[in-house]
Amino acid sequence: MIGHNAPALPPEVARRRTFAIISHPDAGKTTLTEKLLLYGGAIQMAGQVRAKGEARRTRSDFMKMEKERGISVSASAMSFEYDGRWFNLVDTPGHEDFSEDTYRTLTAVDAAVMVIDGAKGVESQTRKLFEVCRLRELPILTFCNKMDRESRETFEIIDEIQEALALDVTPASWPIGMGRDFLGCYDLLNNRIELMDRADRNTRAQSIKIAGLDDPKAAEVIPPAQLSRLREEVEMARELLPPFDRQSFLEGTLTPIWFGSAINSFGVQELMQGVANHAPPPQFRGAASRDVAASEDKVTGFVFKVQANMDPKHRDRVAFVRLCSGHFLRGMKLKHVRSGKPMAIASPVMFLASDREITEDAWAGDIIGIPNHGQLRIGDALTEGEDLRFTGIPAFAPELLQNVRAADPMKAKHLEKALTQLAEEGAAKLFKPMLGSGWIVGVVGALQFDVIASRIKEEYGLPVRLEPTQFNGARWISGPKEKVEAFIGANRGHMAEDHDGDPVYMTRLQWDLDRVVRDHPDVKLTAVKETLV
Repeated sequence: MIGHNAPALPPEVARRRTFAIISHPDAGKTTLTEKLLLYGGAIQMAGQVRAKGEARRTRSDFMKMEKERGISVSASAMSFEYDGRWFNLVDTPGHEDFSEDTYRTLTAVDAAVMVIDGAKGVESQTRKLFEVCRLRELPILTFCNKMDRESRETFEIIDEIQEALALDVTPASWPIGMGRDFLGCYDLLNNRIELMDRADRNTRAQSIKIAGLDDPKAAEVIPPAQLSRLREEVEMARELLPPFDRQSFLEGTLTPIWFGSAINSFGVQELMQGVANHAPPPQFRGAASRDVAASEDKVTGFVFKVQANMDPKHRDRVAFVRLCSGHFLRGMKLKHVRSGKPMAIASPVMFLASDREITEDAWAGDIIGIPNHGQLRIGDALTEGEDLRFTGIPAFAPELLQNVRAADPMKAKHLEKALTQLAEEGAAKLFKPMLGSGWIVGVVGALQFDVIASRIKEEYGLPVRLEPTQFNGARWISGPKEKVEAFIGANRGHMAEDHDGDPVYMTRLQWDLDRVVRDHPDVKLTAVKETLV
């Protein structure tokens, strides 16, 4: 991604840092998000995840089901200022059942913070999300969380990251003790000792500037046994591990690692400083006809997420748009490339923690929300006139399918509307079989069925029944027009249309796929549909 000889960025664009946080569920991503917002001044009190009542509901989780289950289901974007930089933090659903939403979110950022649990190391979901980052060559900063609990040896954690992810690791900080004996960290980049305050979880660490670990000041604050161990480990780390190299980091082959405890607000500030100093400013974005540089004057952007009913009182939908270039001003008319129509954007919003505010302007790299009544879909491009089609926003074939019916047959029309909205939001795939009635809904993970049923009931007042279907897979079809038409005619019982009206072949067995390859060599079946508009 890096390395284009692009012209210098306007100062406002150069200070933007747009990043996502990726992790396995329970590694502490939500708590870390809270503390970043707390330091960014976006919220006054971190919603202690374990506190009582309302306070334990994290500020970035607003859907009823997220609150009940304590997981982040929908990726939200939050913006705040820190140390002269403008941070756009895009929250990703950590739960493995929401991988497609996360996948798309990662198309909208320029770097990622990977959170791992000091006791568990690299877990399966982290690995999957990391692979997505690797495909996009995203620079990664690592935060090893929960050091105030019993965790693995520091070298063991680093080795595991290097082996599991084939990624070089350079320590930005080094923990002093662990578990109950965890005192804080030695900041290798700035030669400082950071001490954790266990009494108050929301205070910043005490920071002591030293001239290396032999400085007598170090002995004043660290017990002798821990200090000698720290000196030994840091010396080994410096010999065995690569030094920080910005180019390797920007290419996505080297990650700096910070150690800390998000719940105790420890290590968070150093991580933020790392994002401010090292993460790249907005990068160019690939489109079908050319690459779009962040330094260009004309406004361009693409929709990477649509969220319906963020405010249940108003049936509103907000399209999250990543601005790729230009300086956007409220009230601007932009071309909606898919429909070819101009759109006046009267009330664009930015999300500052959980509050949304109308924004007067935004720059390349920013994420803005555009309230709309269904015109904007995932993958849509907005420009000042150019017919651009941004690439790399994928739709995946669902792995689980169920029939969906309204409990009250008279409400079938309402159900169609509810399902179409969820499909356009990217929450599920929707298929209308060519023969027979009803709808088939497809998802990547089983938990999404619960989310869909619960949302249709909550937001549309429609109880629904989800029932098994004879199909277990879906493939998009492409090929010469007459061949595709002949194929559809010969396989009507297997055919459906997705919510964009594209033909889909529904499969029951591997045999179905093998038969298509044999009998219809000119027709191509794919499990990924690139969203091009």
